[in-house]
Formats: sequence, structure tokens, C-alpha cells
Amino acid sequence: MWKKVLLCAVAVYVLAAAGWVVSAGVVRSRAEVELLNAACDPTRELWRDLNARFITRYEQERGAKVVIRQSHGGSGSQARAVIDGLGADVATLALFSDTDAIRKAGLIDEGWESRLPNRSLPFVSTIVFVVRKGNPKNVHDWPDLVRPGVEVITPNPKTSGNGKWSFLAAWGAIRHKGGSEDEARDYVTQLYRQVPILDAAARGATMTFATKRQGDVHLTWENEAFLEVQEAAGELEIVYPPASVLAEPHVAVVSANVRRKGTKVVAEAYMNFLYTEEAQEIMAHHYYRPTDPAVWKKVESQFPKIDLFPFATVGPTWDVIQKRFFAEGGVFDQIYARKP
Repeated sequence: MWKKVLLCAVAVYVLAAAGWVVSAGVVRSRAEVELLNAACDPTRELWRDLNARFITRYEQERGAKVVIRQSHGGSGSQARAVIDGLGADVATLALFSDTDAIRKAGLIDEGWESRLPNRSLPFVSTIVFVVRKGNPKNVHDWPDLVRPGVEVITPNPKTSGNGKWSFLAAWGAIRHKGGSEDEARDYVTQLYRQVPILDAAARGATMTFATKRQGDVHLTWENEAFLEVQEAAGELEIVYPPASVLAEPHVAVVSANVRRKGTKVVAEAYMNFLYTEEAQEIMAHHYYRPTDPAVWKKVESQFPKIDLFPFATVGPTWDVIQKRFFAEGGVFDQIYARKP
């Protein structure tokens, strides 16, 4: 027995001397760095392509191999997972408030929003409608969603970034047109009376609408809508309301984790890569709106025109919005508790 142990020890020593490490029984090159990206739910296809290009580019430029693992889920749930110990190197979540919750927990450095270009927004998006073929319920604008007999599918705003943005888009659509706070509340209250199920995350809501065929209208990210329609082979259509919210999914390096893991240099390179022309074009290919002006000018025609209003239409700051609408006992809880 002791001879086997000795031979194993010698083997590990030889590997280490040759520039390899053994961790949990896995032999890995010292030059290989592993990152974990805690991402919001509907970005799976985007990160698959971005990761592949970054890995190739980083090895070509710096001679180091990178492995990128993905964790996907509702944006709020992902933020909580990182706070509770998920060792993410970067957080690519749906809302400022989710990323900033990680900062408040002491895991992201102060001033994170200004550390990357365009307020740490490599792309933006919005909320649109997906309807059945031929638009049988004749849905074209936000008021149409609360007509009798229209069922709406949207994820839970307590756990999902898509859910929060859909809620804010609905509330903001009334305020953007000059409606009062009371009118916005009445509208959103009626809207959620017509939501038969609240999935925990965006992709779950997509499955409910497209695969299980529940509901008449799906409120979803613009990129998710295009993917959903493409995979439905003519059975679904996208409807752009005249106005919707400017959705801002920020990205950030999880400072405490990268310092502990020694991955800061690679994680920062990964996030900066998102602002390259190559990465911006990949985003546009997946129907995310790139923030580089030159790339946007090239791809603008593929995005239908829509009046995008800012989150400030709903509240002055994210802290105010989070506390008022989505905290325990907030407006959403009050609205949903009254659902018949």
C-alpha cells in the first residue's frame, strides 16, 4: 500500500515540476485559468458564443488557456447565490440593483459601475410582446394586455430580471404617456390578475408560453423573443409596442472572489473583451443592442424602432425602486396578494 502512495506522490511531484497541478483528482496545466460567470437566465446562447471567442483570443494573445463555466438562473436568485457563497468571478445580471446587492454584501468594490465603459453596459435591451401566429387577440400596445380574455405570461419579478423589467415596463408605459401613479398601479394590478402562472426565471416563462402553449402574450427580453420565434417555426410572432423600457443589464467583476482565487487579470480581460468590435457584433447577432456607436450604426436596421424610456420613469433610483416595488411587502406583493 505504501508503495502505491509513494508512486502517487512522485507522480504529483513530476507533474508539478513540469508545470501542472493536481486539484481534486483533476490534472490541469498551471497555465489554465478557470472563471465562473454568474449570468441571468436568457443569456445562455450569447455567452456560449462570447466565451468561445474570448478563450481563443486570450490564448492567441497571452498564451494562456482559459476555461469558463456558466451559472444561469433568475437574476435575483443569481445575486443571492453569489452573496451566499457561489464563487463567481464575474456577475452578468439583468439589473443594476441585483449587481449592486453583491456590492452591498462586500463582494464587489465600490464604484464598480464606472470601471467599464458605458457604465458597465456592453449592451442594452427592452421588453417586447410575443403572440400566437396571426396575433389572434389583436395585441399591439400595453392597454391591450388587460382586455378581458387576454392571458399574459411573465416571470416572477421577485426572482427574475425579465420579471422585474416587465413590471417596470408596464408601470412605466402608463407614466410615460402621462398617466398618474394611481393609474399605473390600477393598470399593473389588472395586468397581474391576467397572469396565470409566474415562473421563477425568463427561460421557464418561455417554455410555459412556447412549449406548453399557455397564455396569449409573453412579455420577454427582445433577444429572447427573437430566439423564441425562430424556434417556433412560424407559430409565434413578435409585436413591438410603441414604447417600452430601456433595460440595462450591467456586468461586473466580483472583486473579492477574483482576489481570493487569483483570477483578477483574466476576469478583467474577459469583461473588457465585451467592448471589442468582435464581441459587440456577436451581441447584435443574438439581438442584444450593442452600445458601441460604430457597431450600433452597422446593425441598427435589424432592430425595429421603439420609444425606449429610462427606469427613472418609474423611480428616481434603483434603491427606491427595489424597496417600493419588490421588497417584502412592497407594491408587487400587495398587488399579487389581491389576485382573485
